[in-house]
Amino acid sequence: MEAKQAMAIPLQITDSSSAFQLSVALIDADDQHRREVAKALAGFQGTTVREYSTFPANLDDLPEMMEKHYDAVIIGLDSDPECAFDLVESLCDNNSTTVMVYTEQTQLEQAVRFMRAGAREYLTLPLVRADMAGALARISIRRSSISHGKRVSRKLFVFLGVKGGCGVTTISSNFAVALAQVSGQRTLLIDLGLPLGDAALNLGMITQYSTTNALQDYNRLDASFFRSLLAKHSSGLSVLAAPGEFFPAQAPTEALDKLLAVARQCFDYVVVDAGSRIDLKETALFDENANIYLITQVGISELRNANRMVTQFFSARGHKLQIVLNRFTPHALLFDEAQIDKALTKPAVWKIPDDFATARRTGNSANPVVFQDSPIARTIRQMARNACGLPTNLEKKQGFSLFRPFAKPLLVVPEPEEG
Repeated sequence: MEAKQAMAIPLQITDSSSAFQLSVALIDADDQHRREVAKALAGFQGTTVREYSTFPANLDDLPEMMEKHYDAVIIGLDSDPECAFDLVESLCDNNSTTVMVYTEQTQLEQAVRFMRAGAREYLTLPLVRADMAGALARISIRRSSISHGKRVSRKLFVFLGVKGGCGVTTISSNFAVALAQVSGQRTLLIDLGLPLGDAALNLGMITQYSTTNALQDYNRLDASFFRSLLAKHSSGLSVLAAPGEFFPAQAPTEALDKLLAVARQCFDYVVVDAGSRIDLKETALFDENANIYLITQVGISELRNANRMVTQFFSARGHKLQIVLNRFTPHALLFDEAQIDKALTKPAVWKIPDDFATARRTGNSANPVVFQDSPIARTIRQMARNACGLPTNLEKKQGFSLFRPFAKPLLVVPEPEEG
């Protein structure tokens, strides 16, 4: 990388706090913008900020230095967007420090470019206190998970229904959004509910490419091509949607295996909406490393199907299989819980309550359920926290502050091709 014409860090360093909980490096050559952000950060007790007034000339040793000294690096884009991009890219390669960026611009293409480079938060000036609070909360959670040695063992989460209509898409798509937010890790949702998958529709997304493009051209599928097929949800989640038209032919096993291999290479967490496609049981989707969530309801046909699937396909999985009872209403059951456990051969790990009003409201608005404060949302967020190794009971202590509600449909765009 060609060195930029700027003095090397550090230069004109100022500290703006004393108590240490989160350490932040603030890098921006625009004095006015940097001071505005520093002032906003100073309003959060326990956040220590060190300001850098120039971009570094030599990026070679910067990632290691930043990772050693700071929990987060916040970079201003407006003074030199290209230099800022090189800095973000350098910091995000093989580095666990959280990188955030801010700008006065609202250019969608620039936002996607920096998020793809690895920036975990994209803030716009003037700063909204709630946005900064949410970003700092996510940094704190991510730092806690890293310090306890729980960062990134790459994981595959597969959601499978015992029959159509069990709520697989609603649960998997909202789980993926929650997982992306609470973990702070690179998270992907793949919709394999062919030919009629609607995970993107559930998230209010319009996508340009789909699983069809990946599976039909799997021989040339690599990380660069794969990323060009993804859409970015404004929660930070990447999505590979199902096709908008009927898929003309059954994809070969090797195509799906290649897709999953590339996806797991590019992302820390891969969430798959598999619909009720037990026909994919011989693919990498159900290998021994996959975490399977079997979605069922308390009905005769659903429990019968669940019993057959558990005993025939998943009897040896142990903790890798988690049964989820959806639309669970304890006081209106045809069976008692002992009978349900006997039918399932093991107790359900998760019970998602029946909340028709919330489901209908969020379905009509295309906003994720997990952005609402409801029993359904709380359970799915607990599932996501458990999946990334965080304590589920923190939900009660922190309440709803980690999830920023959106008053209008979420902004979603296809990610542009690299180069």
